[in-house]
Amino acid sequence: MESTGNTAHRDPWNKGKIVGQKAPSKLKEIWSLRVRLQMEGRVRELALFNLGIDSKLRGCDLVALKVRDVCHGGQMATRAVVMQHKT
Repeated sequence: MESTGNTAHRDPWNKGKIVGQKAPSKLKEIWSLRVRLQMEGRVRELALFNLGIDSKLRGCDLVALKVRDVCHGGQMATRAVVMQHKT
């Protein structure tokens, strides 16, 4: 059985893109991001970034957080208990 030659050639979705594991961020890069977020007044992003760096949580676990996870009775909690989801 012969295949027809009507199929168009498509490049892979990841051609030319960096895929796979990324090298860890350097301390200088982390601090430059913190300073930039602070200077721009992006408090939410700065809080999520700091929590992510300090707790080593993944992005999907961070954005799933609710205010009640980190705030109790109008006061910021000194600790937040977050369960990491399975991949």
